[in-house]
Amino acid sequence: MNIFSLFFVSFLLSVVNAKTHTWYFQTTYVNANPDGCKEKQVVGFNNSWPLPVLRVKKGDRVQLYLNNGLPDRNTSLHFHGLFQHGTNQMDGPEMVTQCPIAPNDTMLYNFTVEDQAGTYWYHSHTKTQYGDGMRAAFIIEDEKYPFDFDEEVVLTVSENYHKTTFELMPSFLSRFNPTGAEPIPQNVLFNDSRNVTWNVEPNKTYFVRIINVGMFVSQYLFIEDHEFEVVEVDGVYVEKNTTQTLYITTAQRYGVLIKTKNSTDKNYAFMANMDATMLDVQPPALVTNSTNFMVYNKDKDLPKEYTVDDYNELDDFYLTTLNKTELYDDPDHTITIDVVMDNLDNGVNYAFFNETTYTPPKVPTLATVLSAGDMAANEQIYGSNTHTFVLNYGDTIDIVLNNKDTGKHPFHLHGHTFQLIERHAEVGEKEDPVLYDPSNHAPWPKHPMMRDTVFVEPHAYMVMRFKADNPGVWFFHCHIDWHLEQGLAIVLVEAPDHIQKDSRQALTDNYKQVCKNVGVPSDGNAAANSDDFLNLKGENVQEKNLPAGFTARGIVALVFSAIAAVLGLIAISIYGMAEISNVEERVARDLDIDLTDESSSAVENVREPSEGAVSLK
Repeated sequence: MNIFSLFFVSFLLSVVNAKTHTWYFQTTYVNANPDGCKEKQVVGFNNSWPLPVLRVKKGDRVQLYLNNGLPDRNTSLHFHGLFQHGTNQMDGPEMVTQCPIAPNDTMLYNFTVEDQAGTYWYHSHTKTQYGDGMRAAFIIEDEKYPFDFDEEVVLTVSENYHKTTFELMPSFLSRFNPTGAEPIPQNVLFNDSRNVTWNVEPNKTYFVRIINVGMFVSQYLFIEDHEFEVVEVDGVYVEKNTTQTLYITTAQRYGVLIKTKNSTDKNYAFMANMDATMLDVQPPALVTNSTNFMVYNKDKDLPKEYTVDDYNELDDFYLTTLNKTELYDDPDHTITIDVVMDNLDNGVNYAFFNETTYTPPKVPTLATVLSAGDMAANEQIYGSNTHTFVLNYGDTIDIVLNNKDTGKHPFHLHGHTFQLIERHAEVGEKEDPVLYDPSNHAPWPKHPMMRDTVFVEPHAYMVMRFKADNPGVWFFHCHIDWHLEQGLAIVLVEAPDHIQKDSRQALTDNYKQVCKNVGVPSDGNAAANSDDFLNLKGENVQEKNLPAGFTARGIVALVFSAIAAVLGLIAISIYGMAEISNVEERVARDLDIDLTDESSSAVENVREPSEGAVSLK
């Protein structure tokens, strides 16, 4: 057992201050078989996976020491949905608020949960690492809930790939995938497993905290002959709303009450169905509808698969906050951004807000704020490819997001909840995108729904409103991690003068040492220039634009024409005119060329595990 495992065990066994939670975790590779079909390598803590559910109470302090035990990867940690008032450097996204944690290095995440309660989660914010298992629930318990229940249950949903995201990434961000088709998952998971059994008792009310910890697909959730009574979304209490189906995108959370029946003469199916419309291709072998079991009586048969003709899911737009927060005043500043997926000169498909695909700076943006002095209010110093906006303290901000893409996207704002004041309905793929028109829009609600992660429909738009009352550097990005890796993000530098004046925001010695150990400066502009903050020479920039007239379809034709030509020439030169079977495959193998597109090829046959159903806890 390593030293961090010993520390972890000793702290679990010791009596600690009830309001201070100290955890020692080391990231380690673990072999696991989440769907019962194929073993793979995941990222765990202290040689264990899944990661533990962390619980605190409002007002508690967190001291989490994260040691990177991965020999070949950096890491980081984000507490999703937490405001981090005055502790922006603990927010987690690398090169935004912190430096990556190098192998064998340790970072202390030290903050107080001041004024939040509800359902949250924590995950790596390094590349697509949380898609390989580095994620779990983070629960902030309330002293008094505004609803009654008998028992609490935590449920995570996600998708599962039989390869690691590290293995999938080269073929995803590749000129051989010019349309940007996302890798297709093999299964969906319930609490990191499948065919899960939830043993319930009659005449009870269960408070179920549901979190989509996946990195790609949304899911429909429904229970045979039962209903969900929604009472919380993303840590915000809402007026009760009853529905038979929940639609939950990646990173969203729902708190629901589920009331059990008085009879124990039957068991029921708890279904999770992948939103297959998000897949570019749906292989025939892919099982999208996953069956889990709500068990009243262990002596009765387990239920069969349950399907519905029409999901008729809850539209979260119409939820109302329990405290009836009114629509904020008209905006002081409006940020208008258009979602576009397109190719650059290297043939790779990228994601853009307007014409910028997010490219990380050479210094974390928060470190730039703290070292820039009076220049911190100048957006230019944060880099030409980080798409950074400087906001004034106390202003009301509108983010108008026009989705010119044919896919659905869930967007998350760090450090805030926002009001969703308009969301246009889906527009067909063959129709032109409908863009926001400030002079012709739907009436805005008096009491808008508020949460930190919302989705925009294909070819449509949405408008989000929030108050810039939390000084810090906050990431706004698509929470489909494939799309974040393609660059679908902007950065909000909120009240930089307030950040500099707040002594709590000063970079800790540990922070600076983490930067030093990974070889990243902790001061200077986006180009790591600390002498002239307006000199961005040497900054990281995106690839050059394609020559005029090139399209993704043209790139596909060009790529495969080139492959065919190369293979043909090599085949002739090497094998002459001999009759050799499978010559293309042989030559491709010799050249280490993959003729199959990982993202669109049919997945292997998946099967239902026959025994060993996992209990829902």
